[in-house]
Amino acid sequence: MALTSAFTSFNLPVTNVEQSKTFFTRLGFGLSPQFPENETSAAIVIGDNLQVMLIHQAFFNTLTEKESVDTSKYAQMTIALAFESREKVDEIVNTAVSLGGKLHAEPEDYGSMYHWGFVDLDGHLWAINCMNMDAAQG
Repeated sequence: MALTSAFTSFNLPVTNVEQSKTFFTRLGFGLSPQFPENETSAAIVIGDNLQVMLIHQAFFNTLTEKESVDTSKYAQMTIALAFESREKVDEIVNTAVSLGGKLHAEPEDYGSMYHWGFVDLDGHLWAINCMNMDAAQG
């Protein structure tokens, strides 16, 4: 049986909430009106039912007994998002780099999927994709 979630949110530790909030809003994502912004967190709307909570590293450390990863050395996960076109993928990645992010590999075209990625200001990996459903079914 599959579980159905009406809303999904994930928490990302960041060193500077204000800088990260500016980075993601300038990428085109919006702020969530449901969560108040403060110096320890901000909620960024990624999609209709998805948001990311940018949480200051010091506060994030109080939420778990585990040590968070050093993103300059380790990758804990890749956040993958799909968009409507190759042009949108290129726009998001190029904008991320212009705002201080870093490229993560070169763009790849698999026929059924176009993929490119970036590393955000805090070292989190983002995979930006566009699916070609016609090619995937063929």
